[in-house]
Amino acid sequence: MGKTIKNIFYFGEKIKEFDVRVLNEREVRASAGILFCFAMIAFMNAWLIGNFNILKIFIITFLIDFFIRIFINPKYSPSIILGRIMVRNQKPEYVGAPQKRFAWGIGFILAITMFFIVVVNNILGPINLFICLACLILLFFETAFGICIGCIVYNLFNKERAKLCPGGICEIKKKEPIQKINFAQIVIVILFILSLVSISYLGVMDQNIAHNANPNFESNDQNITDCRVPDWAISMGHEKEYKLHHGCE
Repeated sequence: MGKTIKNIFYFGEKIKEFDVRVLNEREVRASAGILFCFAMIAFMNAWLIGNFNILKIFIITFLIDFFIRIFINPKYSPSIILGRIMVRNQKPEYVGAPQKRFAWGIGFILAITMFFIVVVNNILGPINLFICLACLILLFFETAFGICIGCIVYNLFNKERAKLCPGGICEIKKKEPIQKINFAQIVIVILFILSLVSISYLGVMDQNIAHNANPNFESNDQNITDCRVPDWAISMGHEKEYKLHHGCE
């Protein structure tokens, strides 16, 4: 019985090549991507139309998922199981389990906080959205860049630094030529951002000029501005947001 429990309740796998327990980074990133997708849906529903029901469901799901991966076994976490299915044909990338457990602990604390604020006490407001935004940032960096922010924090509070980090960033090494960034590339990024800002600014200016010139002007071209709110937007309580998105307010 004791051996059976021990075979279920553990964190990370033992691989003889490594001196620490490990996890498969590929399935961890995949699970982060799955959670990020649903977290974004919940966040946008709460932010845009004030519907916190989906957010409440996601908080409960997130809390259960992280409880399983931290206190029982990561391989029984529903999101990690789905991640494993998605990347089952990819070669595993082993990363140290201790720093991941610390990082997931941060996520678990955020989930508990959200659970008591939103689900238990039904307190709906900016604080919920800011915490949710923090979770989104953590999940996005994990899935998009393979950067575990919690793992970086782990090194700040532990004398024994993390081992087997994603992408081999724990080891000090010289960058390969393909990784180096030159001055021209930096200039291109800066010009690209400035172009986007300029285009956005000019678009807003054009709308303001047209409105100031003739406040009562209504275009016959529905592709330019149509302030008539459709029935579907009214039925879902999205009338104000619809007008705002179409430049009517």
